[in-house]
Amino acid sequence: MRETQEIKTHGHSVRVQVDPEPAREGCPALWPTVGEYPIYDEFLYGTMTTDDERNRRFRAALAKLAPGWRVLDIGTGEDLLWARESVQAGARHALAIEVIEDAFHKAAGNLTAFDQRDLITLLHGESTALLFAPKADVCVAEIIGSLAGAEGAAAVLTDARDRHLVPGGLVVPHRAATLAAAVCLADLLPGRPVAFAEEALPYLQSIFDWHGRPFDIRLRIENPHADALLSDGRPVEVLEFNDDLRTEQRTTTRLAITRPGHVDGVLTWLNLWCLPDEEPLDALRMTTNWATIYFPLFDETVPVAPGDVLDLTVTATLSDDGIHPDYHLGATLQTADGGECHGSLASPHHGGPFRAHPIYQTLFPAA
Repeated sequence: MRETQEIKTHGHSVRVQVDPEPAREGCPALWPTVGEYPIYDEFLYGTMTTDDERNRRFRAALAKLAPGWRVLDIGTGEDLLWARESVQAGARHALAIEVIEDAFHKAAGNLTAFDQRDLITLLHGESTALLFAPKADVCVAEIIGSLAGAEGAAAVLTDARDRHLVPGGLVVPHRAATLAAAVCLADLLPGRPVAFAEEALPYLQSIFDWHGRPFDIRLRIENPHADALLSDGRPVEVLEFNDDLRTEQRTTTRLAITRPGHVDGVLTWLNLWCLPDEEPLDALRMTTNWATIYFPLFDETVPVAPGDVLDLTVTATLSDDGIHPDYHLGATLQTADGGECHGSLASPHHGGPFRAHPIYQTLFPAA
């Protein structure tokens, strides 16, 4: 059962479909994507600092790369986590940068309690706008989104490599990729209505307040079942942080349907390598704070069977802020009997249409 609630933002009254049933651990739930926006609170920071899968990999990379070097921590957060870990691993010095003002002030307070605080310098601002010397040898940046590039990692780390790192300096993580597979939204939320979790409403409100009006926010699926996938998963975005790092890219891939069902979009998820030779973190199959993102492509569900294919093109171009990418998806479903179905979606970081696709008309019903 779902119900309609209302939020208000900058004079706009927005009706929202809500699942009022309390969240249960490990159960699927629908949220707005949150990592791309400056709305972090103690809960969101807590999900990162307690993420054992993530933290183990970053710590291992810093233990190998930080000793004896200067480390730059971009997006340090209120806990200065990777700046502190770098120093504890033996770094000569760590420069920690935080752009969110509230998080910066909390980080400044937390720094005073750190025994090795003299080895950390904390700066407030955007790393792309700051100047400092000397340059760093290693950059650690946990600005990877549930879509690999969604938080602006490509633009920010391209700038860091150009201006803030010594020649040959290294970036942690080493590589990130976004994978996609064909799905049906209803299969991702078995037994639950297509509606936002009630706990997610304050974050939806904060994002709309930040932007100044509602827009078709990307849809985050908590705890999806991997057996809901109708196809194999293929990379649609790859970020090589220590190699050819592209701020804009276009990827076309073919998803082979592997079981019968109905498809209306794709599910995307993160693979992440902190070191080049390790097993990647897989956000779909491992417990981590990174979630999966669902993109609707077709106005209605389309029946599929093994032998069908979904040709998918994903384009990432920088938005008007020069940092965060806008995504555009185009798809052609080809059935074994010769049929074709076309779908597409524009998913800007901010702005763009509101209630443009049927799924958003469902989630945000008209008065």
